[in-house]
Amino acid sequence: MSVIAGEIIEPYAAALMSLAKSKDLAERFGDDIRSLLSLISESPELNKFLGNPVIKQEDKKAVLARMVGDEVDPYMRNFLMLLVDRGRIIFIEGIGKQYLALLRELNQTVLAEVTSTVELNEDQKNTVRERVKSMTGAREVEIETSIDPSLLGGVIIKIGSQIVDSSLRGQLRRIGISLNAG
Repeated sequence: MSVIAGEIIEPYAAALMSLAKSKDLAERFGDDIRSLLSLISESPELNKFLGNPVIKQEDKKAVLARMVGDEVDPYMRNFLMLLVDRGRIIFIEGIGKQYLALLRELNQTVLAEVTSTVELNEDQKNTVRERVKSMTGAREVEIETSIDPSLLGGVIIKIGSQIVDSSLRGQLRRIGISLNAG
């Protein structure tokens, strides 16, 4: 994230959190943002459309209004329109992710980014949750998963800047390093 983007993203995310707390809508806004981020990640065209400076603000607002409809809280809809008015809608993904980070902080929740060779089932996710809770002392654990077949089994868990690599590839690499050192 560039310095300029950071100077835009953090204040908007903080303002949104402040509004959310004052209206007791922190969780609702979190759900709205997760839905919005999901829409954006599934549609690169939407991202390009919102970021295109040639497209009129009214057109961007109309598309956003149709997209979110009554699915999002009216305050969230107003916030999105404000971002369009201020030419900041291009930063919605960053603002959304920063808001979710603030929400996790508020709820004493940590984000565990889990990479595995195959999709984890609920039992495996719960095992990861419990392991991360005991490592961090967090009250809750939010899991974001991704698949990497090159791991050869096991998982890699990233919590902030901490990485726990229990993948077979990681274990082989460590054995290789210790054998070479001897």
